[in-house]
Amino acid sequence: MEAFMTGVAALSRPVGTAAGRIAAMAALAVSVAFAHGVHDPGVLCPLRALTDIPCPFCGGTTVFIELGSGHLLRALAANPLVFVGAMVFAVAPLGLGARWRTWKPQVRAWILGTAIVGSGIWQFVRFGIF
Repeated sequence: MEAFMTGVAALSRPVGTAAGRIAAMAALAVSVAFAHGVHDPGVLCPLRALTDIPCPFCGGTTVFIELGSGHLLRALAANPLVFVGAMVFAVAPLGLGARWRTWKPQVRAWILGTAIVGSGIWQFVRFGIF
């Protein structure tokens, strides 16, 4: 019986951690959406504010504003990289990162580099630069 309870406790820790992350991210997203509704601060990206060129992470705040407002597709359209990254971060304690750690560093770097370049291209298209 003791082994069973130890197993249940070990299993519930990642689920509790993931649930805590999801709850914290949801609360933050709703708070950011509310704050944005009250006062829109304008462009937050320093690169875009200075050069009018978006970075690969432009739209990251918009992702959370749209999620907090309940607009899932708008959040995904604002920046797919940040959207997917936030979802992966939320569920990482469930063990999904274990496979990622088994890949060679070169493979992980290639995947992340491709995602960042793709996100940069997405932002150029989104803002009409291409």
